Amino acid sequence: MPVDSPVPIPILLLAWYDRSARRLPWRAPPGAPATDPYRVWLSEVMLQQTTVAAVGRYFAEFTQRWPSVDALAGAADEDVMAAWAGLGYYARARNLLACARTVAAAGGHFPDSEEDLRALPGVGAYTAAAIAAIAFGRRAVVVDANVERVVARLFAISTPLPAAKTAIREAAATITPDTRPGDFAQAMMDLGATICTPKRPACAICPVNGHCTAFRAGDAALYPVKSPKAVRPSRHGTTFWLESDGHVLLVRRPDKGMLGGMRALPSGPWTDADPGMAGAPAGISWRPLGNVAHVFTHFALNLAVVAGDTSDRTGDGEWWPVDDIDRAGLPTLFAKAAALAQKARIAEDEGRA
Repeated sequence: MPVDSPVPIPILLLAWYDRSARRLPWRAPPGAPATDPYRVWLSEVMLQQTTVAAVGRYFAEFTQRWPSVDALAGAADEDVMAAWAGLGYYARARNLLACARTVAAAGGHFPDSEEDLRALPGVGAYTAAAIAAIAFGRRAVVVDANVERVVARLFAISTPLPAAKTAIREAAATITPDTRPGDFAQAMMDLGATICTPKRPACAICPVNGHCTAFRAGDAALYPVKSPKAVRPSRHGTTFWLESDGHVLLVRRPDKGMLGGMRALPSGPWTDADPGMAGAPAGISWRPLGNVAHVFTHFALNLAVVAGDTSDRTGDGEWWPVDDIDRAGLPTLFAKAAALAQKARIAEDEGRA
């Protein structure tokens, strides 16, 4: 790799981090003792495929309600799933509980090695490396999406993602220091988030631009190279807003599958063709309210919302006060459907007035 700067990357980057580190609620200041492993683990799970801005409120609520791994391990599943609502990728919440209970059962202390951390439920290679480095000061190669971008540009790695992941990790290992590994990992993340951004990177003020092959060539924005995106398929479904005396029927989705374990409105199958009224929770007259759209990782969903009324409260599910629906912890998809139903409900009431 061509090098213009005689000062090694870790020294340059850590000096920049000491001046410019983002202040985040789960992070210790630069050079400070390692952060509580519980807070590191919780934040890293929340930050998977989720922005820092979105995580802040959830992290504050979780650490206030469940300030330790033992407290979280003792929480009711439905309370944790409801508190997670809106963060998406709900398998993370199920794994969060499973991991907390595993750690609590082992005495309430997280292991300090990558190998042992990876044995915990829901802890993959990246999360294990991040906890080992940030919480325990272990040298670990921590590579998230921001770090991938920084390293791909530093070394001008032209292999498209995801095939480039191995080369990026190997390159990252060559610059990961033995000292202050947690700060180095967070400095790389901050660099990618604030300077080495996906579009229009601020290369002129980058603390390591003297080491950057892509910057020297004037084409940093071309990296990392990405494979063409596959077309995301569309699916269709119907969800049912069933009211009874100011209450709406909610169900708990199966533990396995999309939005597993979450409270939701009753919903029929999600299929390539419109399933119509399949899965309706009652044989009554349903009225259409409209549609909501939601994009999942592997498909886009167009969900028809229909409403009906009943006096029969037999069967599975729970009847939730309509006026308190915001406290049900519905995932975003069903929160959209509930908002549509409530809007239609208000319009109907105004029409009768």
